[in-house]
Amino acid sequence: MANLSEYKCPACGAPMEFDSQSQKMKCPYCETTMAVAEYTELMKKQNGEDAETVDQNAAKGDGKTSAGTDASGKTEPKRDDGLEYWQDSETAGMRVYGCESCGGEIIAEETIGAMTCPYCGNNVVMKGQFSGDLKPNFIIPFKKDKKQAKEAYYKHLEKKYFLPAVFKDANHIDEIKGVYVPFWLYDAEAYGDMTYAATRVHTRKTETPTTITTYTTTDYFQLIRSGVAKFAKVPADGSSKMDDDLMDSVEPFDFNDLVPFTPAYMAGYLAERYDVNSEESMVRAKERIKTSAESAFFNTTTGYSTVIPEGNQLNIHTSKINYVLLPVWILNTTWEGQHFIFAMNGQTGKIVGNLPCDKKAYWKYVGSRGLIASAIIMAVMCASMFFL
Repeated sequence: MANLSEYKCPACGAPMEFDSQSQKMKCPYCETTMAVAEYTELMKKQNGEDAETVDQNAAKGDGKTSAGTDASGKTEPKRDDGLEYWQDSETAGMRVYGCESCGGEIIAEETIGAMTCPYCGNNVVMKGQFSGDLKPNFIIPFKKDKKQAKEAYYKHLEKKYFLPAVFKDANHIDEIKGVYVPFWLYDAEAYGDMTYAATRVHTRKTETPTTITTYTTTDYFQLIRSGVAKFAKVPADGSSKMDDDLMDSVEPFDFNDLVPFTPAYMAGYLAERYDVNSEESMVRAKERIKTSAESAFFNTTTGYSTVIPEGNQLNIHTSKINYVLLPVWILNTTWEGQHFIFAMNGQTGKIVGNLPCDKKAYWKYVGSRGLIASAIIMAVMCASMFFL
């Protein structure tokens, strides 16, 4: 497979990038475009590699298919779900850049001379090649470009009257970075029994010429629900640097757009190196599965006045794990010592992030409104006195 650093335009020799709008490789200088698969095959031929041989080698892996060491130095458990490891020929053009401030690790082309961390804005340093990491099974290519990310960000800031000026600074807007964030996707089954205490209340009235009597009857039930709830592609991000709530909020992703991973999709973008392995991320995934399964069971208990869960025997079995890269546009900035990060789903355009309040602007506004209110009250009082 062609190295990332060799992704050059076949027409003019300039660096090729993956274009989110056309979903093709595109040269930003001469505008030559090629399909990703076509371009990858061309690079293989130019490098003297036989496509069939490369595919066979990729399927065999590098001798680490039973177990390996992940990016955090921890051992990935043995599994037979098809997860593969990077080969040297695939990573020769890529480097890991580490942030000395937040600890983030970004995968980028070795030709990059300097860059800033997309999570905290500090400068990062090159750490060298990575080895022993799992290679993604799939990727959702970017569908929203930088221009669309800027437009979504500006729209997010509309009518935020007490927003600090720094958040509208064009210099920060230019720092929006497209990052492929590592995620684990889990297929699982939740099966077991759920029990509930339920009631059904009936009322009836009897009337006489002088009185109305109401009778209330309450029936009590114990409800038992048994079954299996199947889940496909439950996501959990594999980055300790990314806030889990932020990544949950930027969902959902349409997993129908997953395509087999090839490094060509990373051209022109950054990719984060996962540092939370599949076993650790599974804890969060199982919590999501448990909550959804309990809700699904509970939704079958209709027709009662009250339903109270009493207990459950819920078991969760994970049947398949996929390691994927999902597209996210990230902007971070700091204001008065506080760090703020915004994320936009690079597939759907959904943007999330917390905004600070400029207290000086707020109190200035309150003060001006207070003066106006005082003037109105004074005018009313003076008018009242005049007419007395």
